[in-house]
Amino acid sequence: MSTQLPVASARDVRAQAGQLFREHRRPLSATLSLHVLAAALGLAGPYLLGMMVDGVVEGTTAGRINLLAGLLGAFIVAQALITRAAIRRSLILGETVFAQLRESFIKRVLGLPLSTVERAGTGDLVARTTGDVDAVSRTVRFAVPEILVSLVTTVLTLAAAVIAGPLVAAGAIVGVPLLYVGTRWYLNRAREAYLWERAAYATLNGAVTETVDGARTIETLNLADVRIRRTEEDLKDAFAAERRTLFLRSVWFPTAELSYVLPVAATLAWGAWLVGEGHATIGQVTAVVLYMVQIVDPVDRLVSWLDELQVGTSSLARIFGISRVPNDREASGETPDGEDISADEVRYAYVDGQDVLHGISLDLRHGERLAMVGPSGAGKSTLGRLLAGIHPTRAGRVDVGGVRLVDLELERLRREVVLVTQEHHVFVGTMRDNLALAAPAAPDDELRRALEAVDALDWVDALPEGLDTVVGSGGHPIGPAQAQQIALARIVLADPHTLVLDEATSLLDPRAARHLERSLSAVLEDRTVIAIAHRLHTAHDADRVAVVEDGRISELGSHDELVEHGDAYAALWESWHGRPAKPDHAP
Repeated sequence: MSTQLPVASARDVRAQAGQLFREHRRPLSATLSLHVLAAALGLAGPYLLGMMVDGVVEGTTAGRINLLAGLLGAFIVAQALITRAAIRRSLILGETVFAQLRESFIKRVLGLPLSTVERAGTGDLVARTTGDVDAVSRTVRFAVPEILVSLVTTVLTLAAAVIAGPLVAAGAIVGVPLLYVGTRWYLNRAREAYLWERAAYATLNGAVTETVDGARTIETLNLADVRIRRTEEDLKDAFAAERRTLFLRSVWFPTAELSYVLPVAATLAWGAWLVGEGHATIGQVTAVVLYMVQIVDPVDRLVSWLDELQVGTSSLARIFGISRVPNDREASGETPDGEDISADEVRYAYVDGQDVLHGISLDLRHGERLAMVGPSGAGKSTLGRLLAGIHPTRAGRVDVGGVRLVDLELERLRREVVLVTQEHHVFVGTMRDNLALAAPAAPDDELRRALEAVDALDWVDALPEGLDTVVGSGGHPIGPAQAQQIALARIVLADPHTLVLDEATSLLDPRAARHLERSLSAVLEDRTVIAIAHRLHTAHDADRVAVVEDGRISELGSHDELVEHGDAYAALWESWHGRPAKPDHAP
């Protein structure tokens, strides 16, 4: 059962965003100073034009008009140059902050408890690392600088209007109440709406990904209609969330548009009355009206980017929410005394009060091969993850050398026991890079030995550039069987003493899987191997077989012993072979 990862509160987002800006206080101050200077230079135009109008009305010389026109041109050129420098600094600052934010997020994701990743599934986490990161990227790079510039420009323009004509500028307040009420109404609803939208798309993406990844299973079990209904339900939720945010914008945008168009008309009408009564000059009215026209652009950009800011802060809350995931273990610093694995009265629940494992106890001797078999949903994979230290137990304990697995540092844990599942990934990079993930300092000879151990050396040597061949997305194509061999070669390089194989070869065709398992025999020697499999030849070759049913081990013994008992395992063996079960030593 997957669960949504936590979302940071608005207060946490403000605190962490504030911390980011404090860390970049100096470049931020320099950038804002340039924008203030550019905005101030832009304010000279209406003021000089107002002086020209008054000069023409009251009488002036051509020289004075030429001087004012020259000053106007100089201010325009200076503003253009300063604006260019300010925008450049803004983009550099945005890229710097975003790079820091992205690196911090990746570090948080890689530090998530393994049990949390298992429970959350791929949909929500992938949505946060793609869609949410992209949204934050746009916000940090463009929205934040634009909003800051628009605010500064708006404040300075209003101040200039007051200076140019205090009485005339009173008309500007007409749009303030409407803008305040509309913006407050919008902001009170936008956060929850955008969080709903992001979560809905995360769920939809997860469902679609699961459907694509499990296409063969869906087709085999005739579950297409079930998956279609699930996708339609997720689409309905995403549509409802999208419609909600669209409704908020459809109310707020027209309100904002009206609120900053009204002051232009109001100032013109009010200024005309003041001129008629002798309380203002035509030049003052001209300057203030031009300021009101000029202020439309920054206010319009402020409104537009404020909506983008809501999307960005919602995504930022989801990104910062990763840091709210509690740790599921605390390293004790103890060192295992031996390599034996033991489970004592282990219980585990994905949902509180609903155990899926019920008091399982199991002792594994170093070098032993144990096969776990049983019906789907019996708890085999869950038990395997507990034995690999992925999940902490709800009750009981799993030890290695007398020390609880969850008390080990993760780096030490992976030197003790490693889980190998049917899921594998080939990263973008060279073949050498992919292998060196498990052993960064390993020389090529060691990499080649690992490939040889999993019977992959021949086809790797046949690649266009051998170990230097670029693989992964966009690189040299790698088939499923080859990708699995790369994953297993990494295990050889990591060299743990215990392996938990959770149907590790189930995605390969039977002949390839059998061939790979034979090639692994020498590699697995002198290691403890726990194999979770649905191909019973794995159980046949194991030292002992554990039959897991309903979250309990119902049978435990060698293949021959369990066949002789004639219980659940014997029935599975007979069903798999299509003939009555007999122990290997039977005539």
